Formats: sequence, C-alpha cells, structure tokens
Amino acid sequence: MFQWRNLFKGMAMGISDLIPGVSGGTLALVLGIYQQLLSAINGLFTKEWKRHSIFLIPLGLGIVSVLLTLSHLIEWLLADYPQPTFFFFLGLIIGIIPLLLKEIHYKQTFTFSHYILIIVGAVIVGSTIFVKDQELAVVMSNLTASDFVLLFFAGWLASSAMILPGVSGSFIFLLLGVYPTVINALSTFNLPVIMTVGFGIAIGLVITSKLLSYLLSHYKTAVYALMVGFISGSVIVIYPGILQDSFLLFVSVIAFIAGLFTAYMLSYAERRKTASTLYVQKDC
Repeated sequence: MFQWRNLFKGMAMGISDLIPGVSGGTLALVLGIYQQLLSAINGLFTKEWKRHSIFLIPLGLGIVSVLLTLSHLIEWLLADYPQPTFFFFLGLIIGIIPLLLKEIHYKQTFTFSHYILIIVGAVIVGSTIFVKDQELAVVMSNLTASDFVLLFFAGWLASSAMILPGVSGSFIFLLLGVYPTVINALSTFNLPVIMTVGFGIAIGLVITSKLLSYLLSHYKTAVYALMVGFISGSVIVIYPGILQDSFLLFVSVIAFIAGLFTAYMLSYAERRKTASTLYVQKDC
C-alpha cells in the first residue's frame, strides 16, 4: 500500500531543492526518512524493488509536483521577500542540529576527531559564501549539444549535493551558471531541458546513495558529525542579512520561529510514528 503521507514529505523536499543554499537531504533528515530514502534508492535494483517503489513513488510525485507548480512562487518569494523566506529555512535548518546530535548520542559516541569533522564540514560548505552569485547567469537559449551535456552533468553533480544534508543542489546549479535556465525550464515546462537535467539527477542519486549507505553502515558517527558540519555551514550560506525595515524584521523573526517549530513538530511526529510501529511489532 502506498504511503501517501510521503507525498507531502516529497513536497517539502521539493520546495527546499528550489532554494539555493537549502538541501533536500536536510529536509529528509528533519522528516526522519533519510536512511530509508537511501535504502529505497539502492533497493530499486534488487528483488525487493516493488517494496522500495511503494516508498519512493509518492515521495517522487511530491517533489516533481512542487518543482513544476511552485517554481513561479519560489521565484517570486526569492525576488520580493528573500529575507523572511531564508529566515524560515534558517529556523528549519538550525532546528535539526540538536535533533541530529541527540539521535547519534553524541555525548557518548563523539571523540575529538568527530568535533574536527564538524568544523571541517562547516568550513567546506560555509566557504561557498565567497562564491559571488549576486549576478545570475542569463537563461540559456538556442541550446547546443554541449549545452545539453553541461546540463546533464550539472544535474548529476546537483543530485549528489541534494542528497547530502547541508549541501544545496540549487547552489551547485548557481556555481555552474545554469540555475536560471533550470528554473526557467520548470516554469515554462521546457521538456528537453527538464529531461536532460532529470536524467543527470537520477544517475547521480543512484551512485551517491550507494556510497552514503556504505559510509553510514561502517562509519555512522563520523558521517553524522560531517553532516552536522555541513548543515552548520549552510546556515552561513543562506543567512540573508538584515534589512533596515522593522516590519520586515518582525516578519523574518516570526518566519524563523516558524521554521524552528516546524523542524521540531516534523521530527516529533516522525518519532511518535516510529515508536508506535515498534510498540505494535513488539506487542505482536
């Protein structure tokens, strides 16, 4: 039976993937489905592909529906109200950090090297703030074969970033100069561009998920430490600054609190669901 609640989780991930500096992987962690997502992607090529498809199909439908329908809204919010929009995601991202540390029982499991990994991860992601993205590239028109090759590999690299919490796929598009082209393609339903980037994303997801699954199986504490670092660094990247507008500042503070609350409630709901499932299994 399809888990249709994953449709809404996919929508949340899709929105985050449209925002430069915000990671769909981070939202997957907030929603408590990160490791299940990796397992499902890897499981598509096993005998249990049907079971994993049941998990992935509604999630994918949610992501795709948002990418195709809300790209105009996201463009408008980023253009006209960037400060409250980014402050909401700041709250969401900051809200996940203590939950991640609690999940890995960092007080018992962390050593000095794990704290070093957090710093390294934060520096890697945070240093991308020095990449100038104020002047976006123009939308690519009259695309040539080389342009489609670039879009394919941009999708490949972006998907690897999307699945890493704290690393933004949209920001990879920005770095490669194809972000306006991709967003425009989603807004205008430019099928050739969408299919090219989508194919690159699919290939990248499969390869990266296998690598991450292996690392989580053998070095879980270290991977979580690095993820906390990535997420901490992304806070620096997406911080929009504060404009001299008291009303906008008030709205931004409310948006930030809403982000924190959303992170807590999503994680709380997922923990309750997991606890209920374990109780039922034990009772049986």
